[in-house]
Parts: sequence; C-alpha cells; structure tokens
Amino acid sequence: MQADRSNGWEAVAPRFMAERSVIGAATVRAWCRTLPAGASVLDLGCGSGVPISEALIGEGCVVYGVDASPSLVAAFHQRFPQAQVVCEPVEESGFFDRQYDGVVAVGLLFLLRPDVQRAVIRRVSAALKADGRFLFTAPVQAVTWTDLMTGRLSVSLGDEGYRRALADADLSVIGEYSDEGKNHYYDAAKKQRDMGSDD
Repeated sequence: MQADRSNGWEAVAPRFMAERSVIGAATVRAWCRTLPAGASVLDLGCGSGVPISEALIGEGCVVYGVDASPSLVAAFHQRFPQAQVVCEPVEESGFFDRQYDGVVAVGLLFLLRPDVQRAVIRRVSAALKADGRFLFTAPVQAVTWTDLMTGRLSVSLGDEGYRRALADADLSVIGEYSDEGKNHYYDAAKKQRDMGSDD
C-alpha cells in the first residue's frame, strides 16, 4: 500500500477547508510588510491558500505554494491561478531549488518528525536570499500531542530545540509574535557573516 504523502491531510481536506479560519492572516500581513516590495515568498504546507497565501498575495508578494494534498493543491490553483503551486511533500519539494525573500510555514513544522523538521529548516536556509526571512509557527514548549483533525502525532521541539535547529542552519530568531488564536510565531533571519574589511 502506498504511503500517504500528505500525512493524513488528503483524507480530511474537505473538512479542513470548511473549518479553516482567517486566524494568522493579520500576523502574516504585518510580517510581509518587512520584506521588499514584490517579494518572492515560499508558503510551505500552503493548503488551499486561505488565509496565508491569500494574505501574502494581497500584500503584493509573488507566492510559491507547496502541499502534499492533491485536493488542497487543486483548490489553491483554482483560487490563485497567478501563483505557482506544486503537490509535493515539503521535505522533497523542488521549489527549494529557487531563492526567496521569505519562507512561511504556518501550522506545518510540528506535523513532521523531529529529524524532518530540522532537515526542512536547513533547506529553508539554503533557499533564502542573504537578507531573507523565515516565519513559522510552533509551540514554545517541547511537547507532543495528537492532531485533532488527522489523529496523527504532532511534535514541538520547544524553544531551545528550534533555536538550536535554526542556529545549525545559520538562522537566528529576530522576532516572536502571537496571533489572535494564541499561536506562537518565530521570525528568523539569515545570520550576517563577517566578510572582513575591504582595503
């Protein structure tokens, strides 16, 4: 039997689209305004595009979406034909071969195994431009729980774990936010390397 590349989300796609609220959109819009005009942004686990990609597009960003659920990707493409979207697991996505001003992962990382979370963070760093930013949600506590919609295990690395994973990928936290649903956001940027003085 073929493994479910969407980690349970394809089976619950209709329910997810029906119940997904606009929580997080305002936070993403505010973050987006710190990026260059017309910024290229990769939305990891984009789902149907509502509300995160919708917020990014509304702020003038050029959006690239990745999700492993065929139903959610089809809904994304129908809603936002001007954006590019692919149906792939984020950890395998070919969109990481591009360079972006920003990458967002809202409600995604903790759905992945800890080793995969760290691998995705490394791939994000490699895909960011020199002054690029990475916005993602994760609880500050190191905790595991069962996702209510898919019934699958979710794992937060916790504040220390995420900061260590970011540092290992040459990223550092420059801001933290909380949205109206009390979701915690980390805003990370590429570490500026000392290039030495020019003579």
